[in-house]
Amino acid sequence: MEYVKLGNTGLDVSRLCLGCMSFGDVSKWTHPWILDEENSRPIIKKALDLGINFFDTANIYSTGASEEIVGRALRDYANRDEVVIATKVFFRMQDGPNGAGLSRKAILSQIDKSLKRLGTDYVDLYQIHRWDYNTPIEETMEALHEVVKAGKARYIGASAMFAWQFLKALHVAEKNGWTRFVSMQNHYNLQYREEEREMLPLCKEEKIGVIPYSPLAAGRLLRDPGETTSRSETDQAQRSKYDAMQTVDLPIAQRVAAIAAERGIPRVQVALAWMLQKEVITSPIIGVTSIAQLEEAIPATTIKLTPEEMASLEAPYVPHPVVGALLSYS
Repeated sequence: MEYVKLGNTGLDVSRLCLGCMSFGDVSKWTHPWILDEENSRPIIKKALDLGINFFDTANIYSTGASEEIVGRALRDYANRDEVVIATKVFFRMQDGPNGAGLSRKAILSQIDKSLKRLGTDYVDLYQIHRWDYNTPIEETMEALHEVVKAGKARYIGASAMFAWQFLKALHVAEKNGWTRFVSMQNHYNLQYREEEREMLPLCKEEKIGVIPYSPLAAGRLLRDPGETTSRSETDQAQRSKYDAMQTVDLPIAQRVAAIAAERGIPRVQVALAWMLQKEVITSPIIGVTSIAQLEEAIPATTIKLTPEEMASLEAPYVPHPVVGALLSYS
């Protein structure tokens, strides 16, 4: 496994990050494909054995159960000083006022609850899961700065917002001498490349680490037309992001399949190798529900696509409407 610095920091992270949304408690969330603790732990251990040191979760995943499972597994299988634990805050964790968002009250409350569930004194990367339109960004950035200065987080990051919002947050932090975001967790893959317009150039200019989620377009880059999985049939968030453009996107998946066939490798390795060759990308976040899926993905870190293969994969792309988290814009 190769390790790289996270943005303009000295923090070493593996070239692939294990997304932990798949680990949790199906009774606490709406996704029937969630793995319980018994089935999650072997995957986490295998990831460590394969050299992954970067684990991304969130307080909202199975309303905290993901953090609990990840925390216990990493305590049992890893040296805390060698792993990088990332979690996120924003979504509603309790009914009533102040149960969600990025106010100082919410942030300072939720970091303590996340640390308790993870069973650790600090997280390496504390990320805002969305942009909060109801809280001044100054309040959010100052609260995150306090979290870092209290030793509860080593770095802070952001996720899923417009480039102008991210730049505003960076400016507010710099103007006030507060801790700056070091990473951006955004929606990016071969089938959704709208982030190449503004966000990725901004991250390059500001030396921000980019850790994209959904690098495989929720598995659609890996499947033949009409092929489905239990997740694709039940995950409404996935359908809202990709169904509308699935006919237009079909040639992209077909080119992934063709290159994989020519090379004699799984499609997942082609899709991830394309992303890993993008200069600004630090560590794509991969979500898996089996050890076999994990083992298939890892070799992508050593594959180098030719310029012709890169061009072939990118050629069918057409502009896409904004989808996913950014639709919350108001």
